[in-house]
Amino acid sequence: MHTRLVLADSDTAKDVLTFLGRANQISDDGVRLQASGGVLAMTAAALAPQGLFDQTPTILAMRIVHADPELECDIVVDELAPDDDERMLRLPETGRSPAWAGVAPPRSDWVRASDLGADIVAQRAQWGISAVARGAAPGSGEEAVRALRAAIWGEPDEDLGGLPRGVAFAAHAFGFISGEEQVPVTVSGRWTRLGFRRGHVLSRGPVATGLTAVRDTGAQRPAARPA
Repeated sequence: MHTRLVLADSDTAKDVLTFLGRANQISDDGVRLQASGGVLAMTAAALAPQGLFDQTPTILAMRIVHADPELECDIVVDELAPDDDERMLRLPETGRSPAWAGVAPPRSDWVRASDLGADIVAQRAQWGISAVARGAAPGSGEEAVRALRAAIWGEPDEDLGGLPRGVAFAAHAFGFISGEEQVPVTVSGRWTRLGFRRGHVLSRGPVATGLTAVRDTGAQRPAARPA
């Protein structure tokens, strides 16, 4: 028998399936489900580095919904199935373990830094989508397209207060932008969070920004005396 997610009601179950469907359109890395105390936090990667030297920023989308108070879980899945009980969703027999799921944003110490208009976020998302479409030549390989997307979405955008343009992509792709809204921007350490009414977008800087210069650790030779 499959383990089930027990949610607040049937509308919440549909909400969870919608979030998972949007995540699966972006990547095959699944959605992290963390439930405790009657709350289910769903997190998915809109962008994430693919290797040690990949400079793509980690940008996550998060949506929080109500769940059964007794539900406790922390698992990454790429599929969920409806149940006979419309408040429930059946989990797969095994979970996923993508690298991004091991990089958790902080839960506290968020400080408000600024605000962004949702209309500006929407405009930058559309600009990026057009730029990717223009830059992707017919027959481009998967690696080339990934590099193009990383360059466009990973670039700091002045209209977004210097945040990577990918935060706009995440907000658009997960359906967080709805009408006029002033979106609070908060920071905690290396993380920045955009708090939309429909969900949150969290951005973390690149894993590495370059290599440290190699230093000579051997014994120093005395300077040569002038002849």
